[in-house]
Amino acid sequence: MMSETLLEVKDLKKYYPMKTGFLNRGQQHLKAVDGVNFTINKGETFGLVGESGCGKSTVGRSIIRLHDVTSGNIFFDGTDIATLKERDLKKYRRRMQAVFQDPYASLNPTMNVFELISEPLKIHGSPSIKEQKEIILDLLNQVGLKEDHLYRYPHEFSGGQRQRVSIARALSVKPDFILCDEPISALDVSVQAQVINMLEDIQAETGVTYLFIAHDLSMVRHISTKIGVMYLGNIVEIASSDELYTNPLHPYTQALLSAIPEPDTLKEKRERIILKGEVPSPLDSPSGCKFRTRCPHAMSICAEVVPSMIEVESGHQVACHLFDN
Repeated sequence: MMSETLLEVKDLKKYYPMKTGFLNRGQQHLKAVDGVNFTINKGETFGLVGESGCGKSTVGRSIIRLHDVTSGNIFFDGTDIATLKERDLKKYRRRMQAVFQDPYASLNPTMNVFELISEPLKIHGSPSIKEQKEIILDLLNQVGLKEDHLYRYPHEFSGGQRQRVSIARALSVKPDFILCDEPISALDVSVQAQVINMLEDIQAETGVTYLFIAHDLSMVRHISTKIGVMYLGNIVEIASSDELYTNPLHPYTQALLSAIPEPDTLKEKRERIILKGEVPSPLDSPSGCKFRTRCPHAMSICAEVVPSMIEVESGHQVACHLFDN
């Protein structure tokens, strides 16, 4: 049976104008996201990985329209929401929620748990106080918290508990899609696996779809159905989770995966690939392939032609001239 697409991103771009030169009279554009394409099917998790500053979070926040986009299309359940006005976006706001990296920064410190979780319920509906409490108690149970936590404030919780509150708040309006923007990177290692397992359990129970952005490549592999690898505003490779980790094709993906720590007892350890040079500025990115200035396999064509995303194997796409026919 064919999977049903929930989200399709086409040639998404997000540029920020930057003043330059004497008296700030010149103008350049910082190309945070520069032509991104991918799809996410209903009920699956799409992982997005890459170095800091590559544009992962900008992609996620543009998709849920926290940022206006420069150009491109964001088809959510068949409707292009990229240019919708706020009044037309409201019904999609309920269906698209987010869990951010720092739960303390994303939770209002003056509101208790009941107020934090009931706020989206009031915005997107008007259940009675009694109904709100019933819904919130069910949500707290779902994320591993207790009724005792109902009237506590964010500062009274640990980081892991605060993130559970954030997840409960996102789930309160029964969304179809949740942006998980580095949701475990601010948590203790001992808590990270608990939160990941909880997200998987919630997905199995509700069928919710995730865009999961993270730095921890091993954790992304664990939770993701498909993974996209970003470099300097572009996606350079997309594949299923296991396929990407066992058969990375793009030189950048290979280098990224080689940096994952592995046990000393492992017989066949992945060879560490050290990339030379620094990541170019998105204000002045290289011509052609943006990775060519650090790529050990760079050819003359790499400076002249932007590589197209091609499907090398079923479901495995890569943007690299090494695979041009």
